Amino acid sequence: MKIGEKQKLGNQAGSILLQNKKELGQHWLRDKGILQAIVEAGEVDENDHVLEIGPGEGTLTRQLLDTGAHVTALEFDSELVPKLREQFANCKKLAISEGDIRRFDYTTLPKNYKVVANIPYYLTSNLIRALSETNNPPSLAVLLIQKEVAERLCARPGDMSILAVTAQFYFECSLDIEVPASYFTPPPKVDSQVVVLRRRDEKLFDVDEKAFFHLVKAGFSGKRKTLRNSLSGGLAIEKTDAEELLHRAGIDGGMRPQELSMVEWHALYLSHEA
Repeated sequence: MKIGEKQKLGNQAGSILLQNKKELGQHWLRDKGILQAIVEAGEVDENDHVLEIGPGEGTLTRQLLDTGAHVTALEFDSELVPKLREQFANCKKLAISEGDIRRFDYTTLPKNYKVVANIPYYLTSNLIRALSETNNPPSLAVLLIQKEVAERLCARPGDMSILAVTAQFYFECSLDIEVPASYFTPPPKVDSQVVVLRRRDEKLFDVDEKAFFHLVKAGFSGKRKTLRNSLSGGLAIEKTDAEELLHRAGIDGGMRPQELSMVEWHALYLSHEA
């Protein structure tokens, strides 16, 4: 779904209007229509506690606070923190902290918190893994990220990746609005898209997660190779053993790892553990 198909745009949200730092991947988003669509995708209301990563100018922060939700805003840029605190000095439901999300302790947040954020592209893979593996995961994460990566997270057999398997193991993944590069200041080189990650109430499969993902990583150790070859190298086993492993799972050894569905990865896991 593209911008314009969902709502009219053009109004800019109030902000502190700062210069961006290219090295931090800062691209400001000021359009109220888009910001509101992101908040709506997160189904945010006054009962929620929201973690916002990289509040930047505070445009999305303002929209989140307008819902009545409690917001924890984590900003990496030390120059922005005092300006944000000044801007939101009278907001009792907002806690602004300086820090790196890659070192953030998610257990400090209440259970079933939500994540709503416009994040720098370089953080995406690390953040998805962290949100997947933390002992205190969000009930919902709404992230504005590079369009290509959003599509990868929601991929289907034929275009799967380790990132897609990880995200889909822990979350129900769906795509929301697309945001053209022209809506950012300065414009990035690619378009963005909102991805919605809804935490599964129960495990997708009853597996030993460490063993399951060890197998997945082995399968993707040679993406251009057939599964019989990548599993042989990734698991340090003979090709004949890899072929037998795949045969028991009902999987053609000539397939590539990106072609497997989540169900087939589970079948392969059961075959490996047998």
